[in-house]
Amino acid sequence: TTMSNMFAYCRSLTSLDVTNFDTNNVTTMSGMFNNCSNLTSIDVTNFNTSQVTNMSDMFDGCSSLTSLDVTNFNTSNVTKMQSMFSSCNNLTSLDLTNFNTSQVTTMSYMFNDCNSLTQIKISSLWNVSNVTSSNRMFYNCTSLPNFNSSAVDVSMAKPTTQGGYLTLV
Repeated sequence: TTMSNMFAYCRSLTSLDVTNFDTNNVTTMSGMFNNCSNLTSIDVTNFNTSQVTNMSDMFDGCSSLTSLDVTNFNTSNVTKMQSMFSSCNNLTSLDLTNFNTSQVTTMSYMFNDCNSLTQIKISSLWNVSNVTSSNRMFYNCTSLPNFNSSAVDVSMAKPTTQGGYLTLV
């Protein structure tokens, strides 16, 4: 049920095959790939995340990733996403259109230091009304549209059409 810190600090890994992992009963993926700083690719498209409640630090420090496909993630039970993508500073875009964030309470540092991100796609499933902790959520995300270094919390977790940093699709 717990994959917490499973590959944390595996800095020598450049690739990892987790396509056959059975994650049907997993509730915690916090820190799973934390600080795998040389990991250039990872295929998590087969992960069943429907039972997961904690995705904190999941990809934190994966600074060599140039793309990450999390479009199949079911996040309807997730409450913690702090530092989930923090310091993934080679990612240029993230597609979070299937992220249902209605249960999430913690998003602090979620995109912290993702200074190459030019686009974060969301859909109507994106709901931050229950978020109570969001400090430095967008800290140093200087390439996002409308970026303002003095506004880096959940108040900017809205579509660019409403003055936020996210792209509604």
